[in-house]
Order: sequence, then structure tokens, then C-alpha cells
Amino acid sequence: MNILNGIVPPVITPMNPDGSVDFASLDRLVEHLITGGVDGLFPMGSSGQVAYLSDEDREKVVAAVIAKTAGRVPVLVGCPDMSATRAIAQARRAEELGATAVVISAPVYALNSPDEIADHFRMVAAAVGVPVIAYDVPVRVGRKLTVDTLVTLGTEGVIMGVKDSSGDDVAFRRLLAANRAAGSPLVVSTGHEIMCDAMALIGADGIVPGLANVDVTGYVRLWKAAQSGDWEACRAEQERIARLFEIAFVPQGRSGDAGGIGAFKAAAAMLGIIDHPAMPAPLKTLTEADNQAIEAILREVGLLK
Repeated sequence: MNILNGIVPPVITPMNPDGSVDFASLDRLVEHLITGGVDGLFPMGSSGQVAYLSDEDREKVVAAVIAKTAGRVPVLVGCPDMSATRAIAQARRAEELGATAVVISAPVYALNSPDEIADHFRMVAAAVGVPVIAYDVPVRVGRKLTVDTLVTLGTEGVIMGVKDSSGDDVAFRRLLAANRAAGSPLVVSTGHEIMCDAMALIGADGIVPGLANVDVTGYVRLWKAAQSGDWEACRAEQERIARLFEIAFVPQGRSGDAGGIGAFKAAAAMLGIIDHPAMPAPLKTLTEADNQAIEAILREVGLLK
């Protein structure tokens, strides 16, 4: 199976009102995404609220996603942590549980130089037997992975791909060009959810959209249109998805975790994909006014009748 190509949603982690993981909803969500046509699944990313989960719950969620997936699509497991030593422990456990690949960010909290960050990836890759994907998410880790670092690590065989969530479209295009010039050692995917049509046009290999938890078929249609070269259909679908993405801007005065991901969870619950829009403490669920505004957008884009 190709890894990171196509539509690979970062799976949200459904929770019960008491803050425990809702595994029944998680099973239903995984089945919903797979039957919706995704090319892979990415548990334990930012949309999965990995930072709020204990190591025990991380492991249980990963095991549940892998079991429900049953080999039908690749499962790329996020293993963010503060150092290579800690990331290796997460990655080895994910591999033991059956992960297809592990997704590694630059160290969180630790203050490393670019050379040290490159060695961070080399250490993880040397410690596991599954492919490593670099997760470029500067808003979370405080630094951007450079084009030179990524292409060098790809050429060395340390990483097989990049999930770019930097929001830096110039850097993304430079990465695509540098990757092609190096013989395309990397699979390059974007997490920029409302620029997917443009990213596909310039050569992205895949999309990792958190909003696919709400509208998986929309993203699948978009990607199929792009792959067939039907750019008008691709752009039209992206414009509809961009309107849907407005749910992330409905909550005001909240953190990014509470607002955007809270909106995804609220919408998924309204659509019956998960049972509850519950959030991990100290994050709070959205207000009734927020929910009403989100419901109106869902109706406007045709997801609710």
C-alpha cells in the first residue's frame, strides 16, 4: 500500500462527557472514514488531541484504530514527544501494535538546533522498523523544518515523507521543487485544509485534513477530481469545503484546541458520526450559540437536511 498518498485524515479522539475515551464512537468513526474512501488514517495527531492523552490512553486508542482498520488502509501513528528518547519509546510501541508508519515532529519543549533536529529523526528511524514521516508543525513545536533538512533526510532514507502543517505555502512549493530535483525521495502531503485544490495542482501527493472527520466524502471527491485533472470540479468542491471550514471560526475567545477541534467534534456529533462532542479537560465544549451557528453551516453545505 502507498503510505501518505491520497486522503489520510488525522482521526479525532471521541470522548465521553467524563473525559474518558469513547471507544464505541471511535470504532464507528474509523469505519465511517474507511467506507468513505480514505487512503489511510492518522491517529494521535493534533486533531486527535494527543497532547491531552495519557500514555495509556494513547496506546489504547492506537490499538483500537489498528484493530478496527484490520489492514484495509495504512495507519500512520503520531508519536510527538519532548526528545528522541521519548519519541522512540512511543514509536516502538506503535510499531508493536501494528502501525504502518510513525509520524514524528521536531522535539516538543526541548530547544534543539537544526542539526540536532535532523539527528532526532535519524535516531528515531534507526530505532524502528517501520517508515518514519516527518510532521512539520511549527505552531506546535516552535520551529519550522527546513527544505534542506527534509530533502536531506529523504535522500538518506531516514524519512519517507512529510506531513506539512506549517501553513507556509511558499515553503511548501519550494519543498515540492527541491524534492523533484532530488529525484522525489519524499511523499509530500499537506494539512492545509482549504488550499487542497491548489496544493494538488502544484504536485502534492496527498492531503491530511482534520475536517475530513466531518466531511470525508467531500475530500475524497476533491482528490478524485484532482487526480483525473478535472480542476473545475476540484475547485468547486474546495469552495464548498472552505465554507464548511467556517465552523472552525465560530467559537470565539478560545484556544486553537478548544475552538477548531471543538467545532469538528460538535459537527461530527450533530451528524451522528460520534456520540458526544466532549473535550479533554481543561478544554470546554462549545456553547449552545456556537452549536446553532455550526448547525446552520452544516445545513448550508448540504451535510444536514
